[in-house]
Amino acid sequence: MATGKKILIIDDDARNIFALKATLKARGYTCLTAAGAQEGINLLKQAEDIGIILMDMMMPDMDGYEALNVIRQDECIAALPVIALTAQAMKGDREKCLEAGANDYISKPVDVDKLLHLLNTYLN
Repeated sequence: MATGKKILIIDDDARNIFALKATLKARGYTCLTAAGAQEGINLLKQAEDIGIILMDMMMPDMDGYEALNVIRQDECIAALPVIALTAQAMKGDREKCLEAGANDYISKPVDVDKLLHLLNTYLN
């Protein structure tokens, strides 16, 4: 059940972006993508209709933890919900993501039903 708000996918792996975007587009969502954290932050500052961010936590240059810190310190974008996406499904990783400022956490490979539930929760 898509809304008018766009989803920003930030991930350094083009395959992950392709799969997520295709899955969400098939369900009526509009997605923007960024191949890195800085590119994603730049998009956030330009686009006004982004409703949620799906962010990979393990990226080169600036990882998701650093990006969350930047996002949460910018009053114009600080309130946007962020769902952390990570292949790191170790004990304590969820808590680490939440402590860094993520609103929620989902491990890769992404459980589509869980992701859709989270999107429905945060976008409505």
